Amino acid sequence: MAGRYFDQWQVGDKVAHEVTRTVTETDNVLISTLTHNPQPLHLDHEVAAASEFGKPLVNSIFTFGLMVGVSVSDTTLGTLIANLGYDKLVFPNPVFAGDTLRSESECIAVRASKSRANAGIVTWAHRSFNQRDELVCECTRSALLLRTSA
Repeated sequence: MAGRYFDQWQVGDKVAHEVTRTVTETDNVLISTLTHNPQPLHLDHEVAAASEFGKPLVNSIFTFGLMVGVSVSDTTLGTLIANLGYDKLVFPNPVFAGDTLRSESECIAVRASKSRANAGIVTWAHRSFNQRDELVCECTRSALLLRTSA
C-alpha cells in the first residue's frame, strides 16, 4: 500500500510522481470516442491543420485523467474513503501526441473530519507539465482519507 493516511500529510508536502507518460494519438482517439466527444480538433487532422494549433489537440479529459491517475499511488492508494471534489481545473497550454507529461502534487490543506473520527480531509494542488516544463493542467482535489489509527 503506497498511499498516505490523513495524519501523514502536512501542508506544504510535495510529491513529484515517478510515472511519466508520452501521449499517443491512440490515447487521444480512445478517450475522445469513449466519452462520445466528436470535436474535430481532436479527431480530424484536416480541421486541426487549419486551426491555430496546426495539428490535433489531445482531449483535455485525457490530460486531466492522466494527471490524477499517476497521483493515486503516492496519495490515496489504500487510504481513500471518498473523493470529495475537484476545483479550479485549468489547461494553460495545449497537449499534442508525442508530448511527455510529468505530474506533481502539493498538499495545500488538511483538516479533521467533523463527522468521522477515523478520517480527515486532504486537499492537493495537482499539476502536470510537458517535456518543455510548460504547465498543461492544474486543479485542486479534496479527498476523505483514513487516519493511521483507523
